[in-house]
Amino acid sequence: MLFEWRDSGLAYLDNVLVFVRVVELGNLSSAGRALRISPAVASNRVKELEKHLGARLLNRTTRHLTPTEQGRVFYEGAKKILEAVRDAEAAVAAVSGKPRGTIHVTAPLGLGRRIIASGIPEFRERYPEIEVRLRLSDREVDIMREGIDVAFKLGVLEDSSLRLRGIMDCERVLAASPAYLSRRGEPQRPEDLITQGHDCLLLRFPGAREYFWTLQTEEGPRKFEVRGPFDTDDGDVLTGWALAGHGIINKPRFEIEPYLRDGSLKVILPDYPPTPVKLAAVYPHRNLQDPKLKLLVDFMAERCQRMIGDTLNTRR
Repeated sequence: MLFEWRDSGLAYLDNVLVFVRVVELGNLSSAGRALRISPAVASNRVKELEKHLGARLLNRTTRHLTPTEQGRVFYEGAKKILEAVRDAEAAVAAVSGKPRGTIHVTAPLGLGRRIIASGIPEFRERYPEIEVRLRLSDREVDIMREGIDVAFKLGVLEDSSLRLRGIMDCERVLAASPAYLSRRGEPQRPEDLITQGHDCLLLRFPGAREYFWTLQTEEGPRKFEVRGPFDTDDGDVLTGWALAGHGIINKPRFEIEPYLRDGSLKVILPDYPPTPVKLAAVYPHRNLQDPKLKLLVDFMAERCQRMIGDTLNTRR
């Protein structure tokens, strides 16, 4: 035999999976969180794999793990093994008509809290053999590196290694509280945001795009390098600051429609709105034929269209 199992096949695949996640995420703690195991268990599984192969796979420092030359070679092959297993499972599910397994999902905080998270229990009731593991974050998530099966995003697809399924276009608005506008005055043109020194509340994190706002003008879309005293990596915190009168936000309308409706926030520069964003499901090419992924995307796409539509249709 060219290859001999020393443990059960499933145990070996578990060890391979842990190693791949450690290489992709750079440390045992992150890999453990992704796989729902402790760092100690993750470490033991990597050690078992190294013992099995008779080679050191990782260079270990106090903060980071990097693959050795043997580790890099094994990592490339291991990814193909795991993808083949995933494809085989998806093929069996397609034939049997009973999708099962785990889907790793991510979404921005506002959309995730309001629509995606609340829909997962209903999805599980329909498909009890499918587990959904949800991560919410407003930062830019590296889908391939972090092992995400599908990301629901508000933005533009730039990675050609990913597939996009558009769900709907979402209107964005600039808004501020009446207290802020009473204190600072209401801008009449986009340039006023800068010349009048308005406090613009910014979504910022490594790789963020909100250092400027793109508004629709008579000349077409224009970028404005706005500034403000507050920034955060949580879009809901921005909304809270705006409600408290601390500045102007740039948000998808559906996220703040209740506050616009009750007067807690007011749309400003309505003739120069931010460019709309596309709500889409984004996933790696390899997941295209996975039945359980299609079920989840179909379910969430219909839910997003219905709930966002209902929110905006209640507008006065």
